[in-house]
Amino acid sequence: MSLATVYNTLHQFTDGGLLREVVVEAGRSYFDTNTGGHHHFFDAGTGTLTDIPGDDIVIGDLPAPPAGAEIERVDLVIRIRSRA
Repeated sequence: MSLATVYNTLHQFTDGGLLREVVVEAGRSYFDTNTGGHHHFFDAGTGTLTDIPGDDIVIGDLPAPPAGAEIERVDLVIRIRSRA
C-alpha cells in the first residue's frame, strides 16, 4: 500500500467526521480520534500531542469573519517543550 493511499484514507475519514486533523506546523499533522470540542498541547521536543478539555479554555471576542463566511470552529494548539 502506498503512503498516498494511507493519507487519502485518513483525509476521507476526516471528511466523514471519524477523525480530526490537527496541524501543528507546516507539513506536520496528527489525526485525532477525539472529534469532540477540545484543544491540544503540542510538545515540540517529543512530538507528543495531548488533549485539553474544551471546557478548560475560554476564547472570547473573536474577529468577525469576512463577508459571506462563518466561523466553523476554533482550534488552539499550545506549543510546549518538556524540561529534561
